[in-house]
Amino acid sequence: MKLVTFTQNGSTRIGAMSGDDAIVDLNAVDASLPATMLDLLAGGDEAMERARAASGSDATIPLSEVTLEAPIGRPGKALAVGLNYRDHAEESGQEIPKHPVVFAKVTTCITGPGKPIHVPRVSRAVDWEGEMCIVIGKNARYVAKDDVQDYIAGYMVGNDVSVRDWQFHSPTWMTGKGFDTHGPIGPWLVTRDEVDGSHLEVKTFVNDELKQESNTNQLIFGVGDIIEYLSAACTLEPGDVIFTGTPAGVGVARRPPQFLEAGDTVRVEIEGLGVLENPVIEEPRGAAS
Repeated sequence: MKLVTFTQNGSTRIGAMSGDDAIVDLNAVDASLPATMLDLLAGGDEAMERARAASGSDATIPLSEVTLEAPIGRPGKALAVGLNYRDHAEESGQEIPKHPVVFAKVTTCITGPGKPIHVPRVSRAVDWEGEMCIVIGKNARYVAKDDVQDYIAGYMVGNDVSVRDWQFHSPTWMTGKGFDTHGPIGPWLVTRDEVDGSHLEVKTFVNDELKQESNTNQLIFGVGDIIEYLSAACTLEPGDVIFTGTPAGVGVARRPPQFLEAGDTVRVEIEGLGVLENPVIEEPRGAAS
């Protein structure tokens, strides 16, 4: 399934894609289903099976009549792995990590497809980072690498937008990774039965110019490694989002450096997961994510 969160006539709820241009309103087909993606994922396999049954309904809504939101509007945790492609570590002048380089993205940074990425008032050094995201489907603690598939709900396209000067204010990177609007995800959550996250083409475009191109089979620490490592440190919960890392081609590593400007459009395409596109604008006064 391709699960979505959508808004229609002021009401936000969950749905499933039906083909390329329509959605099934899961709550309308089965009123017992939760209205939010977090609650659906928390319902476990039983809720997911009911959603799968409802997704086959022919009562669809044209995609043009709804607005797609971030599939998970406010995850409990948004974690990310840095320097996780060898070519990106090399272009950054960093040693190949011996352990996953983990940081947190403040969850208020999460935004959805088509929503603007803000160039903040305090920096001009806004960079792109196309990434595959893992979505956790059940509580995971001390999960062995070979068993992680049971704990994955699915995958999404993500963009770990980074404010480079603020990123290096602190060795944790967190302030530069969590600005409002700097965590686009979507356009939908593709359930794990439909895609193999270990071998997907990843491309990032800025204004239709290809900036990044790689495959998730080039990850230094793959999906199993990441979940095994993180679940040894903390309990991963349904709806937690993990950005898995970006390949070479980021703006800060170019000579001269290139950064996003108002008027740009960033598009991240991942094989099997869809296309996530966001315009770039100056941060409006009084803006909130």
